[in-house]
Amino acid sequence: MEKEYKKEIEKNLYNTLDNGYIPELGTHKKGKVREIHFTSEKVGTPIVMVASDRVSSFDYVLSRRIPFKGQILNKFNEWAFENTKDIIPNAAVKSPHPNVVVQKYYENIMVECVVRGYLWGSLAGEYESGTRNIYGIELPEGLLRYEKISEPLFTPTTKADDHDAPMTYEEVEDKLGKVLAKKVKDTSIALYKRGEELALESGLIFIDTKFEFGLDEKGDMYLIDEANTPDSSRYCTVEEYKKFEEIKNQSGDYKNVSELLRENPSLKIKELSKQFVRDVLTEKGFSYGSEGEPPALTDEDVIEVSYRYISLYEKLTGNKFEFPSNDVKQELLYGLKREGHIEGGVVVIIAGSDSDREHIGTIEQELEKYNIPVIVRICSAHKQPSTCEAIINKYNQSVEPLVYISIAGGTDALSGVVSFHSVHPVISCPPDKKKFDSCIQNPSGSSNSLILRPANVARHVAKILGNNRTELHEKVLENNKQKISNLEEADGL
Repeated sequence: MEKEYKKEIEKNLYNTLDNGYIPELGTHKKGKVREIHFTSEKVGTPIVMVASDRVSSFDYVLSRRIPFKGQILNKFNEWAFENTKDIIPNAAVKSPHPNVVVQKYYENIMVECVVRGYLWGSLAGEYESGTRNIYGIELPEGLLRYEKISEPLFTPTTKADDHDAPMTYEEVEDKLGKVLAKKVKDTSIALYKRGEELALESGLIFIDTKFEFGLDEKGDMYLIDEANTPDSSRYCTVEEYKKFEEIKNQSGDYKNVSELLRENPSLKIKELSKQFVRDVLTEKGFSYGSEGEPPALTDEDVIEVSYRYISLYEKLTGNKFEFPSNDVKQELLYGLKREGHIEGGVVVIIAGSDSDREHIGTIEQELEKYNIPVIVRICSAHKQPSTCEAIINKYNQSVEPLVYISIAGGTDALSGVVSFHSVHPVISCPPDKKKFDSCIQNPSGSSNSLILRPANVARHVAKILGNNRTELHEKVLENNKQKISNLEEADGL
C-alpha cells in the first residue's frame, strides 16, 4: 500500500491548493493554512473555511505544498466532530467539497485549550531543563520524556496570530470568569479522553492536542475550528511507543532522555503528526529563532509528509482515503458552485473616485443581466498607491476567475497600475466616453483593454468568465439570436 500511495502522491506533487481565497464568499481572513470567509459577523451565520495544502512550521508557512493535506484535515475534523457531539455540540454545518467546511460563526473564546497526556515536546524540554512548575502546574520529580502523565494536563495558551504564550488556569479564570473557565477546562479534558479512547481502539497513542470553543448569542458553548487533526494533535502507534520500556531501562545512565537519544537516535519515538516537518527542518539546520526563511522541502519530504497524513487518517478512522482524479482547484470551484455558494467568477469594479457611482451603477445593471457577481472598490492610483497595490495583491490570491473593470477619468493612471500588478484581465471603461486616450497609452507592462459602452463591457466579461461558466456563453449566444431576430422582425420581410 505504501508504495502505491506514494506513487499516487508523486503524480500530484503540484496538483495542490495553494490558496483558498474566493472573493464571492464574503469578508476574508487568511490563516496559516485556512482561508476563512465570513458572510456576516453576526453570531450564528455561516462561515466558509477552505483548507489549503499549505503547511506551517516554526511559525513560518513553508514554500512547498502538501498534496491532499487540506482534504485530510477536513476529513479528520468531520470524523472528530461526529464522535464528540455527545460531549459538546459543534459548529459544523456541511462540507460542499473535501477542502471546504461550512461552520456557524460563534464568538471565539480567546484561549487555545491545549491538553497533554504525555511528557512530550516543549513540556518535556522544560521539564528536562529543571522546571517543575509549568503552566501553574506543579509536576512531580522523576518523570521521563515520553512518559504518560497520571492525569491529562490542561495547559492553555493565549490565542495570537504570531506566537501563543502559556497561561495558568488562574489567568484563564481572570479572562473568562470562573464558571466558563471550568467549563472550558472540563470539556477540553473530556474531549481529550474521548480522543484517547478512539485512538487506542485503532492501535494509536493520543499524545496531546488543542481545541477552540465559541459562544452563541445565549452563551452556550460549541466546539469550533478543528479537532484531533495531525496539525493540532500528536499521535504515535502503540507499537512504536513500546520503545519507552527500553528508554526507561537505559535512562539511569544519562542526565535525561534527550541525552540518551543523542547517543541512541534509534530509540526516538516517531510521531504521526506535523512533527515530521519540524524534524526535517531541524536536520537542515532550521528551528525556532533561526534567521532567514526556512529551507524548502524536497520532493521526497513532501511525499513522506502527505503519506503520513493519509496513513494516519486511515488508521485512526478506519476510512479509506479516495484520491481525487481531477484538478483540485477546478473541483473546488465546481463543488461550491454545485452547492450554490458561488457563481464561479466575479468582477471587481475598481474606481478612482466615489463621484463615478452613477457609471458604476450602470455597469452593475448590465452585469446583473448575466448574473455575474460584482465587488466595488474605490481607490485612487496616485493618491493611494500603497492601498491600491494591496487591493490588487489581495485579489491576485483568488482561486476563482476574476475580471477587473477600471473606471477613471483624466490621466487614468488606475488602469495601468491595476493591469501591471494584477494577474487578472483588466477592462477600462471611463465615465467620459470622449476622453479615453489615456486608457490606451499606458506604460510598458500594462495590458488593459478599452471598452466604452457598459453593455459591451458586460458582454466581454461574460465571454471571459464563460470559460468556467458555460451558461454565460449560452447567454451570449441567446443575446445574439435575439438581436438577429429583432432585426429580421424590423425588416418586415
